[in-house]
Amino acid sequence: MTDEQKPITLKEKILTEMTSDYASALDKNFELAKKFIRITPEGLVEVLIKDKTSGKEQILLYLIGKLYAKEAGISSAEEVDNGEIMKELGIPRGSILPWLKSLKEENRIRPIRRGKNVNHAISINMVEKILNEIDAKIAKKDTRHK
Repeated sequence: MTDEQKPITLKEKILTEMTSDYASALDKNFELAKKFIRITPEGLVEVLIKDKTSGKEQILLYLIGKLYAKEAGISSAEEVDNGEIMKELGIPRGSILPWLKSLKEENRIRPIRRGKNVNHAISINMVEKILNEIDAKIAKKDTRHK
């Protein structure tokens, strides 16, 4: 049996047809992400459009920024704890907790248990969808203000 006639295993099918390349997903959405976020040399994320986005959207953008920071080797992890989100976005605990709960229930972010603490991360497959949603929302707002 030649290589061309050899049946493809399920594993091979999954690897060739179903896997998403982490780096290519970030690369594909780089220009769009760059409109909304910046990464500090310390691996923190600056959300550039706080005045045009909701608190939940700011959290999502922050988590997307952490994916870019990790890919760049600036941050060792893509996950973030409540304290970092509150400090970096300037959002009080009383607002952050319900928004995080809602984002988890909507399957937009995923919890990562670290002992007694729960950190938060965003799945790579959500990046493009979220960036496009935020971009469309801002474009719509900008059009109304002209």
